[in-house]
Amino acid sequence: VVRATRLAHSSASKTLFYQLAVSAVVLLALALAFGEAHVDTVTPIALASLAYQAVVVAFVSYLVWFWLLTRYVASRLSVFSFLTPMFGVTFGVLLLGESFSLRFLMAAALVLTGIALVNAPGKR
Repeated sequence: VVRATRLAHSSASKTLFYQLAVSAVVLLALALAFGEAHVDTVTPIALASLAYQAVVVAFVSYLVWFWLLTRYVASRLSVFSFLTPMFGVTFGVLLLGESFSLRFLMAAALVLTGIALVNAPGKR
């Protein structure tokens, strides 16, 4: 949608603003409609989690994503979304003390091989 509309010529920050503004309104309306608009307890960990989601996940990562979409084809970029579970496991190891298994390492090698194959230059 970004490359096929006027958003292709907009800045990444403008595209991100439109996405976040529309989704905030729609999700708030849905929360109200389904009776989910209540807050029980606000803890420091909840606020830190919300700040992380807002700044790192919703702002930084999507800003980079929309910037990349203005320069590269989405089909080539989309394969990098397969890195998401690998980052999740890696941060689980680093932050929560979990351990890597041999099965995960083999799966990660397959994912990285697939990404390399998809992005490798084709034969002429």
